[in-house]
Amino acid sequence: MSLDPNTTAGFAVIIGLMAVASYVTRIAGFFLMRFVVVTPRVEAWLKALPLAIMGAILGPIVAHGGPAEYAGFAATIAVFYWRRNDILAAFAGMAVVAGCRAGFGI
Repeated sequence: MSLDPNTTAGFAVIIGLMAVASYVTRIAGFFLMRFVVVTPRVEAWLKALPLAIMGAILGPIVAHGGPAEYAGFAATIAVFYWRRNDILAAFAGMAVVAGCRAGFGI
């Protein structure tokens, strides 16, 4: 059986499989963390993890992006340091990129 991602059914199946994989990964992480002793060092690592993930996502985009992506990256960094909220920073970066593409066509 072949799954064509260009069809609606194939796309829905792929999205569903990715959602299941994401959910299983999250549940496994919660389960495994019950066996980890949370020392100050582990706590510092856990607090730094969201920013590290954000950097891993944004790094390739900035390396291969254009002016809209550079502006979005700058907005993401500025909002993160201003509000210390990674979700708000991600939304700000997306909004700036979308605004640059819609308003300036870049």
